[in-house]
Amino acid sequence: MFERELEDLKKRNLVRRLISRTSAQGPTIWFGGREYVNFSSNDYLGFAGRPEITESLKDAADTYGFGSGASRLLAGGTNLHSELEREVAEFKTTESSLLFNSGYGANTGIIPALASSGDAIFSDELNHASIIDGCRLSRAKTFVFRHRDVHHLETLISREPARRRFVITDSVFSMDGDMAPLGEIHEICRRYEALLYIDDAHGTGVLGEGRGALSHFNIMPDGGVVQMGTFSKALGSFGAFAAAGSVITEWLINSARSFVFSTALPACVISASLAAVHLLKRDSNPLKKLWSNREVLIGGLRSIDYDTRGSETPIIPVRIGDVAETVRLAGFLLQNGIYAPAIRPPSVREPRIRLTVSAIHTEDHIGMLIDIMRRFRG
Repeated sequence: MFERELEDLKKRNLVRRLISRTSAQGPTIWFGGREYVNFSSNDYLGFAGRPEITESLKDAADTYGFGSGASRLLAGGTNLHSELEREVAEFKTTESSLLFNSGYGANTGIIPALASSGDAIFSDELNHASIIDGCRLSRAKTFVFRHRDVHHLETLISREPARRRFVITDSVFSMDGDMAPLGEIHEICRRYEALLYIDDAHGTGVLGEGRGALSHFNIMPDGGVVQMGTFSKALGSFGAFAAAGSVITEWLINSARSFVFSTALPACVISASLAAVHLLKRDSNPLKKLWSNREVLIGGLRSIDYDTRGSETPIIPVRIGDVAETVRLAGFLLQNGIYAPAIRPPSVREPRIRLTVSAIHTEDHIGMLIDIMRRFRG
C-alpha cells in the first residue's frame, strides 16, 4: 500500500532505518558486530550506565516487582512515585510536580489540559514535534512566532485578546542546540498575563547547575510558569514530569488524558530516576566535565571551519550542504568508527549531523571525531 511512498523517500535520501545495539548505552556502543564512538546520545552526564542508578532499579524491582498493573488513579503508583514528585518539586523550586510516562506523552497531555477552544497559544517555530501535536490537540488558536524572536512574539500576543494566553517554548532546541531567550519571554508573559510553558527536556541536568533553564536565567518560577522535563536524557532514566503550582498539578491529575489513561511507570524505573536526581544534587563533577568536553569539541570543529550555527549547549549541529552531502558525511563517520547519523527532513528543514557530547567522552574520543571531520574535508 505504501510502496510508492517509500520508494520516493529512498530517491530523496530520506528513508530511515533502525539499528539494534548489542551493548549498554555509553560513549561507545556496539551494533552490527562493531564498536563505534557514540556521538548521538542524549545521555549527557553518562548516568545511563551509573551503577548507583542500576542498583537502585534492581532493589526496587525486588520490592515492588516490575509491572504497575494500573494507572496512578487506580493504585498503580507507589510511595516512590510520590517521593520522586516531592524531589522534583524541590529541585525545580515549585510547589508540586506530577509524573508522566514520556516527554511526548507529557506535552500531548498537559497542553490540551491547560489550553482549549477560546484560548491562544504562542509557539516558537522550532518547537519539538510533541509541542506541535499538543497545540493541535488543544484546539486553541495557535500563533507561531519566529524562532527566538521576542519582538515578533510580543507583536502577536499584543494583538490577541483571548480568554487565556499561553507562550510555549523549548528551553534548549534539540536539533540546533541554542536556547530560548527566557528572560525576555518571561517578562512578556508577565506583561500580558500569559502562562509560560517551558519544555526543559534538554535543559534539565545540563543548565543552571543541573536545575534547568529557569535557574540558568535566574528566573524564579511562580504560578504563571509550567516546566516540563524528562528523566530520559541527562538523568539517564525514563519518564517525564510537570513542575508547577499545586493548583495546576491538581488540575492535570484530573484532566491530562495521557496521565489519567496511562498505566503508571514501574516503581523500579521511578527508583532509578530518584537515584539520578540524588546523584545530580550531590556530585557536580559530571556536569563540569560535560561543559569542558563541549568547549573542546566545538572549538575543534570551528578550528577546521565547520558551521555549528548558534549552538550554546552540548547539542552541536554541523551543517555542510544538502541531504546527499550530509548523508555522505554520516557514512564517512560510520566507516571510520563514529556513530552520528544524518538528521533530515521532515525532522528538520535543513539537514545536519547532530553531534551530542557527554561527560564520559574522553579526550581521545573527541580528538578522533575532530580528526575524521578534518579528513572528510580533504
